[in-house]
Amino acid sequence: MPRYRLLVEYDGAAFVGWPRQPNGLSVQQAIEEAASRLNGGAPVASAAAGRTDAGVHAAGQVAQIDLGREHPPERVRDALNFHTRPLPLAVLDCTRAPEGWHARFSATERAYDYVILNRRAPAALDLGRVWHVPVPLDHGAMHRAAQLLVGRHDFSSFRAAECQAKSALRTLDRLAVTREGDRIRLHARARSFLHHQVRNIAGTLAQVGRGRWSEADIAAILAARDRRRAGETAPPQGLTLLFVGYGPPGDGAAADQTPNAPSTSR
Repeated sequence: MPRYRLLVEYDGAAFVGWPRQPNGLSVQQAIEEAASRLNGGAPVASAAAGRTDAGVHAAGQVAQIDLGREHPPERVRDALNFHTRPLPLAVLDCTRAPEGWHARFSATERAYDYVILNRRAPAALDLGRVWHVPVPLDHGAMHRAAQLLVGRHDFSSFRAAECQAKSALRTLDRLAVTREGDRIRLHARARSFLHHQVRNIAGTLAQVGRGRWSEADIAAILAARDRRRAGETAPPQGLTLLFVGYGPPGDGAAADQTPNAPSTSR
């Protein structure tokens, strides 16, 4: 049974997240239903590198589908795009997956951007794509505090209560906070993330940006391993799954088949 590797982008506002849910349309459901049209109406199973939540966007989600027979990858891409219209979802690329490859378990790196619109005026053009914080934030202080979270730690203070991961130990390879005009961007890279980890970090660092917490407070929150000690969970609309890597992390191969990947200097 041939496996196809898909590079997908979508606006998360239209979906209840990647995984199928009983309360609305998911990205997984949209792709599987479209793929079944190529499979003689038979159900098609899929998997993705990142199980994005409701409202979370993707610029470089990687997914897989298994079809009953061979099709040219270009035809699979075009058929999926045709049958998912008019949903805000696009299959950017499709290739045959190598033997033994899995969208989730073969991934070696994932990168997310979280964007805060930091100005008094609310969002108009970026509505649904940013977290609007009207009070001034010190992005330099946020970046310095963020460096305390880089490396291998127990991130219990930054995981959702419903997180199903067996361990809260994760290695955060990069966490950078930069400002571009009135937008503050958090860029996070790791092999894998806990449920709500990036959004909880964003909500916590925002308290640093407001001057309410210091670097010492962030160190204490991390050491506490207690979700109640950290800041709020930032809203989903500011978060985008930027790319998924399948080569050695950080060596350039991580952007394999993902043209939207940022440079490492971002």
